[in-house]
Amino acid sequence: DFEKKPLPLDPTEPLRLAEAVGRMRLNHVVITSVNRDDLADGGASQFKRCIEEIRHISAKTTIEVLIPDLCGNWEALEIILQAKPEVLNHNTETIPRLYRRVRPQGDYQRSLELLQRTRELAPWIYSKSGIMVGLGETDAEVREVMQDLRAVDCDILTIGQYLQPSQKHLGVQEFVTPAQFDTWREFGESIGFLQVVSSPLTRSSYHAEEVRRLFNYPTSLR
Repeated sequence: DFEKKPLPLDPTEPLRLAEAVGRMRLNHVVITSVNRDDLADGGASQFKRCIEEIRHISAKTTIEVLIPDLCGNWEALEIILQAKPEVLNHNTETIPRLYRRVRPQGDYQRSLELLQRTRELAPWIYSKSGIMVGLGETDAEVREVMQDLRAVDCDILTIGQYLQPSQKHLGVQEFVTPAQFDTWREFGESIGFLQVVSSPLTRSSYHAEEVRRLFNYPTSLR
């Protein structure tokens, strides 16, 4: 019930999560959360504890965190980065022109700053972002977002088709062709993304484990 105050954090969650990862023998795991703007650190300490518990139980598992913008609390971001996940993912979601309609609580520049600070504070961590298309954006606007992400040294990009979850959500303006997704992938690779996953079915964690092939990529060439 989204009308109720969120529950307090579960102190047993990090260990239980790590034990589940160990039982399933996962090679790669993506940890995400709902927005917890009610918490002073936006849930950063819980992310950190989850990473640490997984490292303790399943040391060979690589870890990606998909985080909210933390309301621009960069000290909270540092808490997460201190745990050294292999990948930090924060989705920009859409183009700047549509932010007020698509992400009314978000801020495009703040999302870019989060990714930029990740690179500055922890250059060994791969940064990742994603956008949805089909909401009325133009090809030029998508390319501009891609260039903005490269300007803050974002390594990995996902682009997928927006689908309307319910009648209460924004409607689909366009079903983008697979050929257009291929064009964006090629453009992204040409401007320096290490990996671009672009297709109608792509989501933030779609084939996330494939990022493992990048982990031996020389950081000096990034």
